[in-house]
Amino acid sequence: MKDVPMQLPMKDRFHLPEGMIYLDGNSLGPLPRDVPDHLSRMVTDEWGAHLIKAWNVDDWMGQPMRVGNQVGRLVGAPEGSITMGDTLSIKVYQALSAALQLRPDRRVILSDSGNFPSDLYMAQGLIAHLNAGHELRVVAPEEVAGAMTDDVAVAMITQVDYRSGRMHDMEGITKAAHAAGAVMLWDLAHSAGAVPVDLAASACEFAVGCTYKYLNGGPGAPAFIYVRPDLIGGIDPALSGWLGHDAPFAFEPSYRPAPDIERMRVGTPPVLQLSALEAALRVWDSVDMQHLRDRSIALSELFIAEVEARCPALTLASPRDPALRGSQVSFAFEYGYAAMQALIARDVIGDFRAPDIMRFGFTPLYLDESDVRRAVDVLADVLDNRLWDNPDYKQAGRVT
Repeated sequence: MKDVPMQLPMKDRFHLPEGMIYLDGNSLGPLPRDVPDHLSRMVTDEWGAHLIKAWNVDDWMGQPMRVGNQVGRLVGAPEGSITMGDTLSIKVYQALSAALQLRPDRRVILSDSGNFPSDLYMAQGLIAHLNAGHELRVVAPEEVAGAMTDDVAVAMITQVDYRSGRMHDMEGITKAAHAAGAVMLWDLAHSAGAVPVDLAASACEFAVGCTYKYLNGGPGAPAFIYVRPDLIGGIDPALSGWLGHDAPFAFEPSYRPAPDIERMRVGTPPVLQLSALEAALRVWDSVDMQHLRDRSIALSELFIAEVEARCPALTLASPRDPALRGSQVSFAFEYGYAAMQALIARDVIGDFRAPDIMRFGFTPLYLDESDVRRAVDVLADVLDNRLWDNPDYKQAGRVT
């Protein structure tokens, strides 16, 4: 019998403080209720009872691949094409280095000005390390497809802009890259668990992403890397860590990469964090991604309509067409940081990105229309009564 998709929202699957409206799942997802018990059992029954035996008895060693397959089902990746571990920045470095190897006669890394700065920083660092005349070429998001010239080695693009929520056409951009002879690398940090993704259908060579946003893996949750299966055997990993070796416990003096995606592993996997993520991903077992996307659009459209009707001081900074947005909505406001702090003080949680962007994420797993309307009620009160004009709300913390 075919599985029946879970009805949304399913608020009972998450731990959310009473009265809080959480519109920041695009930055850090909330705690799934299954995770604490799962982690407690893992710590006691596996780490506590089995100690080092757990690498075999509880298959800690296979965890990066096992969890990678769970993520793969959400982003259209074939079994065995994703592995987990490290941070997203590390995975960007690995994928970008491998992509450049595939085009040794080209020297341009193409990206866009909407990309997350860490991706650009990693590209700059790799270029400096290689010292081989490579160039990072950054264009406006709308110019990416037209900038695919015959000197581009790899296009490194984040599908959904972290500030505005603007979403690139994955199929179209990938086709443009391939038509120019370039390699395609997608960052899915704001896509995985937010919008339908089909990596196999896109034919892109590489993809990376994090798991602490829409996938609710927890702070510091490990990242993932995808390599198109037909390419993996020819990739020479830039970070040749011992767990990417074909036989790590042979302790050979020279590196010999594993024949499959495991060659993109680096060091010892973060077992506790992977265990939390593994439990968190069970929420997705009965979720239909297209249904989730439809609900996300409905919630964000309602939010935009309510804000524009009641909060004229705010200016929409996201694409108006929902097909061109991810699962977040951003508004610009001169006093956006202080206004966001006033909202947070009233248990409506969004966040801020410089210079003036107020970000709101819409996750249908635990949000509904009543949450949206209540959030706008609070936002209108903050603006109408200038509640943001409080010195306490203007003191920027280290994290905004």
